[in-house]
Amino acid sequence: MEQSLESFSTWFRELYHLDKPDVREYSALTLAYIGDAVYEIIIRSYIVGKGNAPVEHKRSSRLVKAETQANLIMAIEDQLTEEEHAVYKRGRNAKSYTMAKNATMSDYRKATGCEALVGYLYLTERYERLTELIHTGLKALALID
Repeated sequence: MEQSLESFSTWFRELYHLDKPDVREYSALTLAYIGDAVYEIIIRSYIVGKGNAPVEHKRSSRLVKAETQANLIMAIEDQLTEEEHAVYKRGRNAKSYTMAKNATMSDYRKATGCEALVGYLYLTERYERLTELIHTGLKALALID
């Protein structure tokens, strides 16, 4: 899987003439913005990968909502490296002017931190670590097999 993501990333940057990003210059909310999309595609890929079955939008929604992301990051927080934890905290502490409906402020901030970490790992092409952390967290929460 890592090889195909790496190949895609290289192909995409070449196609659009993009430099490799210096994620240290990105705001926490920018990292969370891309992280939100990456997390969603990982979840949808997992659900679709379980076989050709009817789309499970409710299950997908349950796995991507702020409360679940907050619980996921709490389940894996002690496994984060110092660098990963710093990125999570930067995202968690970012001043956002919006909030997810049906989420507490605490859950929303933790979810934003989680998404920032996902975005950071994606942009730094640490795909194996990214999928390992998400898998470990979802497994710890008994949300996947």
